[in-house]
Amino acid sequence: MLQTALMIGTYYDTFMHKAPRRVATVSGIEMFLWIIGSPQSLRHVEDRFVRSLETISRTFDNVLSSVLKLAVQIISPKDPEFKNVRRRLQNPRFAPYFNNCIGAIDRTHVPVVVPSDKVVQYTGRHGYTTQNVLVICDFDMRFTFVVSGWPGSVHDMRVFNDAVNKYGDKFPHPPPGKFYLVDSGYPNRPGYLAPYRGTKYHLPEFRSGPMPKGMKETFNYAHSSLRNVIERSFGVLKMKWRILLGIPNFPIQKQSKIIVACMAIHNFIRENAIADTAFDMCDRDENFIPMADPSNPEEHATNTQAGDEDRNMNEFRDEIANGLYNKS
Repeated sequence: MLQTALMIGTYYDTFMHKAPRRVATVSGIEMFLWIIGSPQSLRHVEDRFVRSLETISRTFDNVLSSVLKLAVQIISPKDPEFKNVRRRLQNPRFAPYFNNCIGAIDRTHVPVVVPSDKVVQYTGRHGYTTQNVLVICDFDMRFTFVVSGWPGSVHDMRVFNDAVNKYGDKFPHPPPGKFYLVDSGYPNRPGYLAPYRGTKYHLPEFRSGPMPKGMKETFNYAHSSLRNVIERSFGVLKMKWRILLGIPNFPIQKQSKIIVACMAIHNFIRENAIADTAFDMCDRDENFIPMADPSNPEEHATNTQAGDEDRNMNEFRDEIANGLYNKS
């Protein structure tokens, strides 16, 4: 595990900082990360590293397996009991109303190649084949949970419910009193705080128009401002690991593993404070999104009903909204 981590750092120094080409001493991790970081075919990789396709494919698979072992440890909450209030939440604009918020949940769609008999199943609302990937992130822009592999046509709530049930021992459930931020595609339930529906929500709507008016808009503006951490995390992820903009024609299960591996390396770079332009820009500007995610439109499909929501959670949301509005 340590050797894998050290090799990731070596790659970063070599390619991200544009050190001279080193064909003779190229490591497997350098080759692997060059493949996932550049939108080029394996033929280009063959030319770049002067290795056979068989060697490249075998090396890629070996490193992928190693990185997935790293993923088991690194894609998880750093504070499993969620005792600490993150710095972002201590901002007077949000405190103390969001002190018990522990992260954000969303999905992203990753374009994939599938057999012809699975095209309809994997084709989502955007008209191309994707995997629907469920992700949780914290306010340090680290991914703390991921489930990949679902066809793009599957609704977000089905993916979420299956993740909670199937991976219940690994899913970072919110402790009593704590909550994640979710979008309007999820019901407002204990542990999962959703915005008000039918009310202006997305940040561009506020930035290009009047500032929030009333209790509900004030709440939605604060909610959206905090939940954009996951959109920014997706932006960093896909800008850096360009393979996620269109994974090559690998087996479906292997494509799923590549998605998870990219998130593991994302966390590794973040945790080890490796110099990184995208992360640095996000740290300087909490509204900066490195790359807009075309798979995350500003309006998510929703089939949840008002009856799906929890009355106590709705009252809790009203309390926060009133507090924010009265303070503004």
